[in-house]
Amino acid sequence: MKILDKYILKSFVITFATVFVILFLIFILQTVWLFIGELAGKDLDLALIVKFLMFKMPSIVPLVLPLSIVLASIMTFGAFAENYEFAAMKSAGISLQRAMRGLSIFILVLSVASFAFANNVIPYAEYKFINFRKNIAQVKPAMAIAEGQFSDIGAYNIKVDKKSGKNGNQLTGVTIHKKSNMDVGNNGTVIKAKSGELISNEESSILKLVLNDGYYYEDVIPKKYEDRKKVPFAKSSFKKYIINIDLSKLNKADVNDESITNTNTMLNVGELSYTLDSLNRSYDKEVISFADNIYQRTGIAALKKPDTLAAGKENVPADLLHTFGNHEKSNILKVAASNISNTNFTIDGSKMEMEDKIKNINNHWIALYDKFVIAYACFLMFFIGAPLGAIIRKGGLGLPIVFAILIFITFHFINTFGKKLAQENGITPFLGTWMSSIILTPLAIVLTYRATNDISFTINFDWITVPFQKLFPKKE
Repeated sequence: MKILDKYILKSFVITFATVFVILFLIFILQTVWLFIGELAGKDLDLALIVKFLMFKMPSIVPLVLPLSIVLASIMTFGAFAENYEFAAMKSAGISLQRAMRGLSIFILVLSVASFAFANNVIPYAEYKFINFRKNIAQVKPAMAIAEGQFSDIGAYNIKVDKKSGKNGNQLTGVTIHKKSNMDVGNNGTVIKAKSGELISNEESSILKLVLNDGYYYEDVIPKKYEDRKKVPFAKSSFKKYIINIDLSKLNKADVNDESITNTNTMLNVGELSYTLDSLNRSYDKEVISFADNIYQRTGIAALKKPDTLAAGKENVPADLLHTFGNHEKSNILKVAASNISNTNFTIDGSKMEMEDKIKNINNHWIALYDKFVIAYACFLMFFIGAPLGAIIRKGGLGLPIVFAILIFITFHFINTFGKKLAQENGITPFLGTWMSSIILTPLAIVLTYRATNDISFTINFDWITVPFQKLFPKKE
């Protein structure tokens, strides 16, 4: 039996390793395509590009691993069934469950390793990747400016004719359009210089652009409308002009990206648990504080005091508003309406703030559950792929790829849908994260039962073909 277990394990591991490497390379190419705007035309050397991809590679593993397991399982067990190796095992008294026992231990070890990888390696790599994207401008400050075309950098559109120097810091033929705040797309200020230099410091968040020998043009908008037809402008020359640019603007996908503000992807299980405890306590305090604030604004607390109630019964008439004149009534109603409007505005603003906090808490819960889902997904995909391969009795790269892709797309779609729904607080984060596993687990149980009892299944498409055959009968 040890020889048989070694043979099955060897066949699966070789197939799994081959499939994993191929799919991993495909997903890396997809990553390059997604970030091509940050890599192409930025004068980045090969070392920086490789470092960029190395930090991104660990986050690809949760996508590649389940697909590799289900595909390798279908291919391996499908080849065993196709070559009548399972028939030989059954004739020797070895059941499918016994044949899967050795691989089940291997999948268990792989699941534990995937959890450790998701809990330790991926958060560290995500932290390094985000900071590398944020700080890459300090290593190559000229990367965001391409030669011969305008580059959108924050409040400026910058074009240079030529870049030189060790890091491309020396600029020749600089043209800058400063965006106008009054009209989107209206570049009211134009700066032209013969040369320029980019000066940066790795410890500073400001990039200094020093321009030499140039002119400064600015549109002047007259107050009178008839004077605007003359299109007046101001012009000045300079020997040296300095522009300070925020380094965060050099990479538009960095600072404003949600994945940077949400650090949940950079934390392990222990850190996520501690952070969630702090976030929940902070949220509860803010809810209580907001409720007390609104309660005090209504004045109900003051009216509930015994002394106030006793004084109110003696001094306040039944219809207080009719004791005032029309002008005073109008003022009182205006003040009341203003107070109601302000209270509603405060409630709406606080509601949006609370929803953002809930979304942040949900994202942390999702990140926590994800680390366990990836470990369970290894088991789930194996117990779907292995019985399915034994049932369809097809190895190779034909039908197994079709089934594997369909299963993976179903798993990934349900998983993504559940997470998005949980982020918006439509369902609990636990249900949203585990939804795909909950739905596909019965499929794994049914397939394992049918394969163990040697019950095959056939896919019948007669409900599609028969109506067409009736419409277009064959001529005798």
